[in-house]
Amino acid sequence: MQNNIDWQQFETPDLIEKEVCKRILVLAQEAITERGQFKFVLAGGKTPERMYRFLAKSDADWSKWFIYHGDERVLPIDDENRNSVMAANAFLNSVAIPKNQIFDIPTELGVEESAEAYRSIVQAAMPFDLVLLGMGEDGHTASLFPGHVHDETDVVHSIYNSPKPPSERVTLSVKALSNTQNLFFLIEGANKRDAIKQWREGEDLPVVSISALQNLVVFLDKAAVDVE
Repeated sequence: MQNNIDWQQFETPDLIEKEVCKRILVLAQEAITERGQFKFVLAGGKTPERMYRFLAKSDADWSKWFIYHGDERVLPIDDENRNSVMAANAFLNSVAIPKNQIFDIPTELGVEESAEAYRSIVQAAMPFDLVLLGMGEDGHTASLFPGHVHDETDVVHSIYNSPKPPSERVTLSVKALSNTQNLFFLIEGANKRDAIKQWREGEDLPVVSISALQNLVVFLDKAAVDVE
């Protein structure tokens, strides 16, 4: 069950990305002050990529950041369609986060092997300080798709039948993604309107099942909001 959701609407995607970047930096500093580290789960996709480029130009205590991924595609380690490659190119290669504090999902090993390897990393890391997620037109998030059934007690799932290519993926579970102090959804574009409407009406979509320990914020651009 989701907490009270803070729906934040912005005129343009650019304004979302700048605001989210600013909030991430504030949360990071708070976590470092309180607990000595900032554990951040990254999302894939075009919307986060643009925001990551803002982050890459920011000042932060990068040595205390720990980076994880919400999901990954089963592709070669240097494939440009991997979330880890996108995040590295847009953000991680430009800041001084120690390499041993960046935990990529090793999907080059195969579905089961990488899921097993990441499971222990996730279990050791939780709770996270911030999870960043997007949403597809069908209401999926990370690689959690409508109609798929998973073991609710697990923290990492192997995916063999993704409706979006590639079919094989590894994803954090609802349980893992919800074990975070803060959860941000970044959602942009008119093609998301139907899913947003269904979400607000409480329909059974993967995004609806994910919650946060403290704050859940959905950042929407004007185009994504149902104007009817």
